[in-house]
Amino acid sequence: MSALQGSLFDAGEEIRLRSLHAAERIHLTEGAWVELLPGWIAGAAPLFEQLVDAVPWKSEQRKMYDRTVDVPRLLAFYGEDEALPHPVFNEAKSALGAHFANEPGGPFITTGFCLYRDGRDGVAWHGDTIGRSSIDDTLVAIISLGTRRRLLLRPKSGGPARRFAVGEGDLLVMGGSCQRTWEHTIPKTVRPVGPRISVQLRPRGVT
Repeated sequence: MSALQGSLFDAGEEIRLRSLHAAERIHLTEGAWVELLPGWIAGAAPLFEQLVDAVPWKSEQRKMYDRTVDVPRLLAFYGEDEALPHPVFNEAKSALGAHFANEPGGPFITTGFCLYRDGRDGVAWHGDTIGRSSIDDTLVAIISLGTRRRLLLRPKSGGPARRFAVGEGDLLVMGGSCQRTWEHTIPKTVRPVGPRISVQLRPRGVT
């Protein structure tokens, strides 16, 4: 998959985490919130390039009404005891666990990867409500690498959506009741866009 390339602007930069102290918390409704930190991972471009080749990407299919369709993105999942494709994600779990130590939901255990190859790939409106997040407050952290894409959140009870453009090493954490009371999506687009990798860090029992 080496043909999938992100920006090479910081291709020579060391891959490392920046401080979480500058993260901005945005309160939503019904006890939901998001915390946003642009550029949390320095060296996001070389990390993207490594992940394109190192992650065992899989295509999946799922039933939709009376037919089987391709999931419009490539996927990979690493369980609690599996070695991750780069040590920065172990560091990310530890840093986020310390930063959110007083919030319900942690620590971060599993790691999922999604590769959005172009604008034809996306994910429909949903909340991560399989498991204990269906009844309890929890945390889901998303690290975005590669091209910026729109991530939208909307309240399940109705109301306007909130829009965030994430990529290039940005961190977005959904906390509180967010998975139960809000939904999020990466909408498809007809505009020409490059590839993006989403890395999702979740606590045990949250899907």
